[in-house]
Amino acid sequence: MSEKHPIVSVYGSSGSGRSSVRDAFRKVCERLGLKPGFVSGTGFHKYNRAEMKQAQDEFLKRGEPFLTHFGPRANHWDLLEALFEEYGRAGTGRHRRYLHTEDQAADVGLEAGHFTPWEDLPKGTDLLVYEGLHGAVKTDTVDVGRHVDLKIGVAPIINLEWIQKISHDVGQRGYSENDVKETILARMDHYVHYILPQFHHSNINFQRAAVVDTSNPMMAQEVPKDDESRLVIRFRDPRDPKVPVDFPMLLQNINDSMMSRRNTIVVPGGEMGLAMELILPPILERLVRHRR
Repeated sequence: MSEKHPIVSVYGSSGSGRSSVRDAFRKVCERLGLKPGFVSGTGFHKYNRAEMKQAQDEFLKRGEPFLTHFGPRANHWDLLEALFEEYGRAGTGRHRRYLHTEDQAADVGLEAGHFTPWEDLPKGTDLLVYEGLHGAVKTDTVDVGRHVDLKIGVAPIINLEWIQKISHDVGQRGYSENDVKETILARMDHYVHYILPQFHHSNINFQRAAVVDTSNPMMAQEVPKDDESRLVIRFRDPRDPKVPVDFPMLLQNINDSMMSRRNTIVVPGGEMGLAMELILPPILERLVRHRR
């Protein structure tokens, strides 16, 4: 961790809603006059789309466990940890982006399913914001989370997470429903061993829970709307001065909010943006105070 070059990590499974938290960071940073550097975790995958399919086929032919983006053999976790270490020490580092869609690829003149070239982070950033699957992953060989100053987990109730993933991958990425279901099943072992443990170490976890029937996510016709859900926000240690939280202020400013535990506040699903705009500023201001 570094007081001079702080790192914020937003992590969660595919379909969890990480992008909403990332977008809230953009708004808050702009309001506070901060210059963040953004890094996507998909840029640290090991294979492009065609290479991943070929590698998966080869693993299956050898009788090895199925290769997934959730596990270590399909990712450059060593490069991600090296980026965090370098940024915390010097405020520099290199990253790339994975181009999921044709629109993303057209913007940079490449093809969907490929990576952009490695490039340097912008100079003079106040903090680094990572958004991806493995922002606090830890194994016998890497410990990404030890370099992070603020860890934020995004973990909807599992049925809702699956509904969101199916809707997103089918509607925006062109996959079939059956392909997405098979991916969910194939990833389960890696999900349990590499995704879930990160939430135990989060400074803050955001978990959306639907208040409509999601009992069979594989047959859901639509993603539950914001006003059909509640947002559970859990702080690991509400007394931690590094992550200040003012629960009375939140209760006063967010309608229909309530405390479910001493470290947990529950708000209407549609108030996630407001909640983040109230929670993040004092935390980010403290993170960048020494840099300023």
